[in-house]
Amino acid sequence: MARFRRRSCITLIALVLLVLIVTVVLKALTPEDSPLSSSHDGEKLFPERKNEIKGEKDHIPDRTRMNEAPQSDKEDAQLEAQLRKFPPPNYYLHTFYYTWYGNPKVDAKYIHWDHPQLPHWDQKVAQGYPQGRHSPPDDIGANFYPSLGAYSSRDPSIIEAHMQQMRTAAIGVIAVSWYPPNMKDDNGIPTDDLVPLLLQVAHKYHIKVVFHIEPYKGRDEVNMFTNVKYIIDTYGQHPAFFKYRTDTGKLLPLFYVYDSYLMNSEQWAKLLKHTESSSVRDTPYDAIFIALLVEEKHKRDIVTAGFDGIYTYFATNGFSYGSTQKNWDTLKAFCEDNNLIFIPSVGPGYIDTSVRPWNFQNTRNRINGKYYETSLSAALQARPDFISITSFNEWHEGTQIEMAIPKTSQTVYLDYLPNKPAIYLEITRKWAAIFGGERRKWQE
Repeated sequence: MARFRRRSCITLIALVLLVLIVTVVLKALTPEDSPLSSSHDGEKLFPERKNEIKGEKDHIPDRTRMNEAPQSDKEDAQLEAQLRKFPPPNYYLHTFYYTWYGNPKVDAKYIHWDHPQLPHWDQKVAQGYPQGRHSPPDDIGANFYPSLGAYSSRDPSIIEAHMQQMRTAAIGVIAVSWYPPNMKDDNGIPTDDLVPLLLQVAHKYHIKVVFHIEPYKGRDEVNMFTNVKYIIDTYGQHPAFFKYRTDTGKLLPLFYVYDSYLMNSEQWAKLLKHTESSSVRDTPYDAIFIALLVEEKHKRDIVTAGFDGIYTYFATNGFSYGSTQKNWDTLKAFCEDNNLIFIPSVGPGYIDTSVRPWNFQNTRNRINGKYYETSLSAALQARPDFISITSFNEWHEGTQIEMAIPKTSQTVYLDYLPNKPAIYLEITRKWAAIFGGERRKWQE
């Protein structure tokens, strides 16, 4: 019995020693060595974001790092879970995006929501229609009413909501309307200072950004070079800045140039032709420049100018030669013959009578989403290089796919009923998948 007790004591002491040894070893293990460390799935989903966070934390004192790391990890985990619910972004599907909206809460006044009613160019016709400014928030310069209200484009929560809506729709690239620093459209304020925040939030959702260069005052080949240089120097290294690998293997930015026809082809050639001494070609500021094709005669001008591709922008089928869907097969063939990129623009409908009350002839009824689906089908039939959507949020012209809600006020608004507010995001998501599948077939 005494021998048994002695053996039991030895066994107990050995067990205690074993526990102590294991405890010391576990404490000595680093988080990377620990068998309980988290999986590396997050690194696959956020390769660039994870490197950014690591780089930032290298400059934070240890105590701060300890306090902030759990919160950052939690936010990353929440975002990762949220992104898993979205379809993958289609980087061949672009949407035009406007950052010119403002409200008193963020901007001290309403901007663009109070858009004036524009007079007809014929004074006799103009007398038959109302003129004056809209008075937000109940009366806005749009025929539909946004589910987010008369928002500010500078509100981080709005940008976040927009990126979520776009990821719901599988949109991979936003083409942001852009004016040079300190320049603006007729009804807004300068918005270039908003680009850093836009890039930051877009990157968070794995969305890329291209620049839709507007016809700013005095635009010519000289200041175009200056502005392209500014964009690439300022934003070109951001991971959300869109670049496209060409057939020659170059990785280049892409620029849409709105109303490109306002400059003649000789001016553009000085910027875009390899033979010109002032050209951007084969410099750090080389890029893919996409011209707006409106009239049929613009085809040859675009080739002479040295552009890399065409887009059609307008969401009104039949409004222009370029926006007429029956012409897209011909335009695609022309682009193939001239080594150009073809980007047809599709839209859910068109109505701008809130800001151009006399322009009812260009209205295109949405037909509960059928107009949009017909446009997408026509674009796909032409085997485009990219598809552009006009637009995510051009509310003045009623081309938005952003969520809209029924609104009851003295102003009469259209809505998406009997469908829900996200109907056009859902249609976009459906066709993004179809487009992706078709592209894979074309490459086989």
